[in-house]
Amino acid sequence: MNLPNKLTLLRICMIPFFVVLARLPGFGCQAAAVAIYVAACLTDTLDGRIARSRNLVTNFGKFMDPIADKLLVMSAMIVLTAQHRMPDWVCILMLAREFLVSGFRLVAVENGRIIAAGPLGKLKTVFQMISTIALMLLTAADGEPPLGPGGAVFANVLMYIAMVLTVVSGADYIWRNRDCISDM
Repeated sequence: MNLPNKLTLLRICMIPFFVVLARLPGFGCQAAAVAIYVAACLTDTLDGRIARSRNLVTNFGKFMDPIADKLLVMSAMIVLTAQHRMPDWVCILMLAREFLVSGFRLVAVENGRIIAAGPLGKLKTVFQMISTIALMLLTAADGEPPLGPGGAVFANVLMYIAMVLTVVSGADYIWRNRDCISDM
């Protein structure tokens, strides 16, 4: 197993630690959760760059990297929704897109195709990661004092940008690969 694929698996292994710490009260636990989440997000950048620069792109990486990203971001969105830092309808919309695209990928695999993420999908993932970090850092969880309106507004603007990119990139993904479903 090459280094990029190991980084992808490491990202998946970091998720339970992030979730447990994010659900615990106290500044120390929250800070540790954010640190783990940021480190996991950085492995996404690293594994792709290493894979491309060293010609280590594999079908495993093309398939598992987006799944690892989805698991990480979905976990953060669910935690944020449970803490009332993210509206439930935004979380549901973003999760629906991820399930739709994942299902589409499975159909493609059955037809012998592995479809790598496109530029819009990568931009969507970056905005989802940045917005979830901003929501964790700049908004108050249940029972916590407000952190100030400016930070929360900024975090919410990033979240809505991520939401729009999520919908647009999902539609673009399906449109570009519509030939995978020949019996539509």
